[in-house]
Amino acid sequence: MNRHRSIAAILSVLFMGLGQLYNRQFVKGLLLMAVNATALVYLVPNIGKAIWGVVTLGEKMQGLKKVGRINVPVPGDHSIFLLISGLITILVFAIFITIYIMNIRDAYLNGSMRDKGMTAPDFKRTWAYVTDKNFPLLMLAIPALGVLFLTIMPIIFMIMLAFTNYASPNHIPPKALVDWVGFETFANLLTLKTWSHTFVGVFTWTIVWAVIATVTTYFGGMLVALLIESKGVRFKKLWRTLFIIPYAIPQLISLLVMRNLFNGQFGPVNQYLGYFGLGKLPWLTDPFWAKVTVILVNMWVGIPVSMVLILGILTAIPKDLYEAADVDGASGFQKFKIITVPFVLFSTAPILIMQFAGNINNFNVIFLLTNGDPVKGDYQFAGSTDLLVTWLYKLTLNNSQFNMASAIGIIIFLIVASFSIWNYRRSRSFKEEDMIQ
Repeated sequence: MNRHRSIAAILSVLFMGLGQLYNRQFVKGLLLMAVNATALVYLVPNIGKAIWGVVTLGEKMQGLKKVGRINVPVPGDHSIFLLISGLITILVFAIFITIYIMNIRDAYLNGSMRDKGMTAPDFKRTWAYVTDKNFPLLMLAIPALGVLFLTIMPIIFMIMLAFTNYASPNHIPPKALVDWVGFETFANLLTLKTWSHTFVGVFTWTIVWAVIATVTTYFGGMLVALLIESKGVRFKKLWRTLFIIPYAIPQLISLLVMRNLFNGQFGPVNQYLGYFGLGKLPWLTDPFWAKVTVILVNMWVGIPVSMVLILGILTAIPKDLYEAADVDGASGFQKFKIITVPFVLFSTAPILIMQFAGNINNFNVIFLLTNGDPVKGDYQFAGSTDLLVTWLYKLTLNNSQFNMASAIGIIIFLIVASFSIWNYRRSRSFKEEDMIQ
């Protein structure tokens, strides 16, 4: 009774496409057989080497061989190339296994149709079905492959590097091989005094910076938006335009200009302070004042973003709520507390969480304004204003500490992901999605 589906499934297990040929789906069967053949041609000679490369990271170092009086380089294994090529091959193998399982399921389902006396759909009907009901999945398949190889694979690669000793000067290919060291990198980051002191200091400043930067830009934007929307304010469009200009100017230009404005020697800010009889301030060279400077500049570039967002929400609040509050004799502060703030927070809570996560990784403001400086003598490759993300950048590009940078990248991801998910799920906008219709 179940003869067709059993035979079709078994044939598809033996070789992709055979089950479809048995079900008289000739075009689909030939296409799947071509995929199977191509995969075998690529995977059979490469999958073993890929697994060997990922597991061992190479066994033969580059060396020199004396030929006469000349030292000729002898090629060896490049651990990082082996890791990358191995990951690519393993991902291709995973895609092949997915298609292989889908092929068996397809043959089984179409065989079941034949057991019921129906005819398996031909290629024309199958293509019509795919391009109609499954068209979104078809269109998503290509970007999904891009995400797999251009986003997920680099993340996996970074995670794997954190468990190796890939760092300068002793473990940089091709001169030397890279080895798996387990959690040694994380242990060094948290226990070795030179690394742990820097990590605790940079991590603390990162959290402090993220909190202050988020609070100041958010409530600063709310204040400006409320002032512009006040009843007694004229030329509202002009004020909106003026305050949106810092946002319209590219951030790169704004930050580089600010860096010159706050220059301790010849910057205009210190010159103006001198005109009023005040002393010059070390805006970018003193650890405390450098932190104050990055917070002030971040307010300049960040407040317009919050202002624009909150202006849109203020215009959407029903006016009859304020009119009812006026009838009840509510003061301006009471209306702000009971009506304005709940509506604004409800609509912007997810964005507020996103801004906090973004400030943890706010590379531009720190790097372009201070470059993480001033240098702190007891820090390992980091300055007083460095965030975890800028410290990671310096470890990677300036000091070749790839394994330590990868470990820090994992920690940043865990902090941002856990904080964002936890807070978003606790927000009213998540719990009460139907509050505002």
